[in-house]
Amino acid sequence: MSSLVEVARAAGVSVSTASRVLNGSSHPISAKTRAKVIAVAEQLGYSPSALARALVSRSSRLIGVLVSDIVNPYFSVIARGVDDVASRAGYVTMLSNVDRRTTTEINRLQTMRDYRAAGVVFAGSGHVDDPHAPELAKVVGQAREQGVQIMSLTMRDLGCPVVTADSKAAAYAVTDHLLSLGHRRIAFIDGPSGMIASRERRNGFLACMDDAGLATSASCHLGGFDFEAGHTAAMRMLAHPRLPDAILAANDEAAVGALNALRQAGIDVPGQVSVAGMDDLRVAQFVGLTTVSLPLYEMGAMAARHIIDASPDTETAPLTVLSHRLIPRETTGPR
Repeated sequence: MSSLVEVARAAGVSVSTASRVLNGSSHPISAKTRAKVIAVAEQLGYSPSALARALVSRSSRLIGVLVSDIVNPYFSVIARGVDDVASRAGYVTMLSNVDRRTTTEINRLQTMRDYRAAGVVFAGSGHVDDPHAPELAKVVGQAREQGVQIMSLTMRDLGCPVVTADSKAAAYAVTDHLLSLGHRRIAFIDGPSGMIASRERRNGFLACMDDAGLATSASCHLGGFDFEAGHTAAMRMLAHPRLPDAILAANDEAAVGALNALRQAGIDVPGQVSVAGMDDLRVAQFVGLTTVSLPLYEMGAMAARHIIDASPDTETAPLTVLSHRLIPRETTGPR
């Protein structure tokens, strides 16, 4: 592929003039010169650097997606929603793992800002009482002032628009389903300690049990958002002489881990214990897991659309809450 110097030489202009033409600069250049440079560039197969164009226009066609755990399929669904919309509009999606660390989010956002990203999507949950939250909010504000569109997919104090699902209401809904089946002693396998998403889902479960007058029949167990956490939590329950009527895990992966532990121990699911999860990931469909479907793909797609369609004349809604849907399957049944 030809260089900018070769294009300038063939067109009989300076390198700076060729650069201004090919990178869309508003610097005054005659129509004849512009046409000549463009024709030579096409003839030589020259393609200007995307980064160089970004430096001139102060924006690129890059959308960053910051995820808490890149191997968690929850974020794969979100990223697919972002990328489907982005790619159709000629944008590129960059996925970045932050390992649930706010300091890493700050670093990644600053990098995206340096690359003139069109926008950044915060896909993961923040921490409860996070000491780094004020610094992150400050960096988000600086990025927005520089024209970077910021979207969050969870309720975090970032000072940016939010597209999300109500995790507390979703947990309430699936707990209510278990109660409707006659279950009274229900165990909840919690998400990672200190995460806002874990708190919201746990609070939804506890609120439903309290509204049913069964607060004393509810139990919360240490867990996480992976198979191993759910399996370990269920194994602890199996060590007690009396199992709960039902188990609700904070997400589908943990629920499948618990389901596996129960079946390995010879427990009939749902005959003896019902099991349910949250999110409705593909694994839930394969094992027939009762769950509550969250609109993860739609959240990612809508966030990307907001970034692409943003302009100084448009105002993005500060909060958009998408609906969830209960999905009863084979792992739950009457008490």
